[in-house]
Amino acid sequence: MLNPDYDLAVIGGGIIGLATALALSQRAPDMSIVVLEKEQGVARHQTGHNSNVVHSGIYYRPGTLRARLCVEGVELLREFCREHGLAYDRCGKVVVATREDEIPRLETLFERGVENGVQGLELIGPERLREIEPHAAGLRAIWSPNTAIVDYARIAEKYAELLRERGAAFEFGARVTGIRESPGMLRISTDSGEIRSRYLVNCAGLYADEIARQAGHKPDVQIVPFRGEYYKLTPERRELVRGTIYPVPDPSFPFLGVHLTSTVDGEVEAGPNAVFAFAREGYDWSRINPSELVGALRYPGVWQLVRKHWRVAAYEYYRSLNKRAFVESLQRLVPELRDEDVVRGGAGVRAQALNPDGSLVDEFVFISSERALHVLNAPSPAATASLAIGRYVAGELLELTS
Repeated sequence: MLNPDYDLAVIGGGIIGLATALALSQRAPDMSIVVLEKEQGVARHQTGHNSNVVHSGIYYRPGTLRARLCVEGVELLREFCREHGLAYDRCGKVVVATREDEIPRLETLFERGVENGVQGLELIGPERLREIEPHAAGLRAIWSPNTAIVDYARIAEKYAELLRERGAAFEFGARVTGIRESPGMLRISTDSGEIRSRYLVNCAGLYADEIARQAGHKPDVQIVPFRGEYYKLTPERRELVRGTIYPVPDPSFPFLGVHLTSTVDGEVEAGPNAVFAFAREGYDWSRINPSELVGALRYPGVWQLVRKHWRVAAYEYYRSLNKRAFVESLQRLVPELRDEDVVRGGAGVRAQALNPDGSLVDEFVFISSERALHVLNAPSPAATASLAIGRYVAGELLELTS
């Protein structure tokens, strides 16, 4: 009988796959690990295309895994950045209610944050808001002084560096094309050859459900891609934002709304919106993958989502194509902004798990078998909580191996 090449194969070189491999290298140092990544480097998709905010934990329902891992993950990430000399700017965040009907939702968020154990939260009025963010406008706000900004791509690269130091292998350009079980191992077919491993963790993000299907599972959820597009403030107008300024989110969606975020490199990003993408890696309107688009449109959950929220979806597309509409959303938060103050930035694609009834999954989703653990949904605050999630997934995997 053939011996496996590795004890564990981790599919996905994003921040969750790397954090999981890192946690396993710490808890089981004798375990041989390989990270399989279809790109030529780490953090090429969701990890490298987000707003780089370290969320404090005010958005998530108390008692959920998201809430617990976020609060735990903030502490771990802060210490990790300190230990390794990585940027961690505790700039703070205001979540601003600009209409009377948003105030009850704002108060609910505040109560959630307190119940989740988020430190330092304050409910503030317009005068205190202007002290913190002089150019922001609002009736009331939450002040979260411990919200921070980082560079998640650099953090992921540090995870990868530590993994190499601990003997982990990396296979780049290794898109997984098939998974089958043999006695004592899994045989993983990739574009660069076959990998044999005793166990598997699937952290493939935008393709996590497809990998699970290759392994013989029939997930109840399907990954649907939503593109988030960004603008940037021009250099001479960056002084309008000191830290991060968020709206009160719509409770029917897991997206946080168009907001303004300082970056560790001194820029200010504005966005993202949330539009259905025509490919799982559809970073702009020109990227269309016919087979992926057809696969999404065949899924009943997509049509249920459209039926329930077609007005919101139509507005998101309009705002995507109309700069004036995008700026109007930003002006609710910072009225002084003008069209000429913002220029087009980049975009990211969020892997959103969708139920057949059209509801957006707002919690982590895992499925497992005798030799594999699949992370089917790792929603925000996945990057914030990456080290905590990695520890959690590592614990679940080690239960499989025991």
